[in-house]
Amino acid sequence: MKKIIRTTNAPAPIGPYNQAVLAGNTLYISGQIALDPETSELVLTGIQEETEQVMQNLKAVLEAAGMNFENVVKSSIFISDMNNFSQINSVYSKYFDEETAPARETVEVANLPKFVNVEISMIAIK
Repeated sequence: MKKIIRTTNAPAPIGPYNQAVLAGNTLYISGQIALDPETSELVLTGIQEETEQVMQNLKAVLEAAGMNFENVVKSSIFISDMNNFSQINSVYSKYFDEETAPARETVEVANLPKFVNVEISMIAIK
């Protein structure tokens, strides 16, 4: 059985997908970009601010499923420029304890939705 997770505290999907799907005890969170859920505007004032908005969107989806960043077991980070890695990582790292941080990959891609600089998806377990 799968349960669709939705929250108004994260951007609404802009296609045929959901913010997250809970299958058993495993939560699959769709990639989040820096859309402000209140205004539907992109937060592109700087790579750190952009990453912060992405992480806040992920936090909102986790909370809607009754979870938090401690439940995350896998993250996928897609970035448009590997030169931004350290700045993205500095924001991302604030959300995890280094000892229990999830597995992760970071991949540079040619383009992302709405031509943003970072998109992050996660898998969490209850």
